[in-house]
Amino acid sequence: SNKDKWTVDTMFTDPAREPGNLGFDPLKFGENKETRERLAMAELKNGRLAMIAFSGMIHQTFVTGKPLFASLNDIFSSP
Repeated sequence: SNKDKWTVDTMFTDPAREPGNLGFDPLKFGENKETRERLAMAELKNGRLAMIAFSGMIHQTFVTGKPLFASLNDIFSSP
């Protein structure tokens, strides 16, 4: 798919290149166009959700001043 163009200098020279498509599809999910579009959208949504979750963990560290897992005791301890 990218014709062995892996470096930053060469990977953008092919005008037919699709961003993110490295040609790795061992289970052949991309053969059906309708399935591929649905799976691509699901991958985007899951990636966005993961970024929001990671952002929440970073903000929790800033707010509490403790590492993420060290503050779990404060969260789940009985009052």
